[in-house]
Amino acid sequence: VKSEGPKLVPFFKATCVYFVLWLPTSSPSWFSALIKCLPIFCLWVFLLAHGINFLVSHRSASRILAGLIFSAVGDAFLIWQEQGYFIHGLLMFAITHILYSSAFGMKPLDLKAGLLMGLVSSSCYAFLYSYLSGPFTYLVAVYIALIGFMGWRAIAGMQLCNDLWTWTKLSACIGAMLFMVSDLTIALNKFCFPVPYSRFIIMATYYAAQMLIALSAVESRDEEDFRKRS
Repeated sequence: VKSEGPKLVPFFKATCVYFVLWLPTSSPSWFSALIKCLPIFCLWVFLLAHGINFLVSHRSASRILAGLIFSAVGDAFLIWQEQGYFIHGLLMFAITHILYSSAFGMKPLDLKAGLLMGLVSSSCYAFLYSYLSGPFTYLVAVYIALIGFMGWRAIAGMQLCNDLWTWTKLSACIGAMLFMVSDLTIALNKFCFPVPYSRFIIMATYYAAQMLIALSAVESRDEEDFRKRS
């Protein structure tokens, strides 16, 4: 908390600004896009505050930063989703999930977690399928597969059953789960039926997810400091 908390203060302030202003979605503008993206910009600064050398030498951290950049572009596209830019936002977030999956890595494999996420993802798509039409029938399938894969890699890294887990791995896992809740709420609200308080649920879980995933990037720095102390 002492080392990372102060670096996250701008993020918390920007998030408060978003919820205080609560700009209407019916009138998209560059100002509303800026306010929506501002917390993500602050997470860029959070990672950059650890130093360029840290990002260059730790590929997982640099991939999470890249994911945050694509997320901000996706957020901007979704401001204009009613004007036909929803698919563009979907593509940006699909790239984000690929980058996050790459950052979390493939070790340990944990096939049980993969099977669980496969069942969850399949169940979600089976529920949404009857509401989908046109290109969304396969675009949503691909997107769910990507975010499910990202969730699997985050869960697999947690390893709560032994001494290999760290607070940053737990942060990545919770962040991935919150990201899935946010995106599932978007899908239900857009394709199926109105979800009460959908916008608040979507954005609160989304910002929390991005913060936790950004926090998971500092793990390699913690390990490096631990080795130096040892």
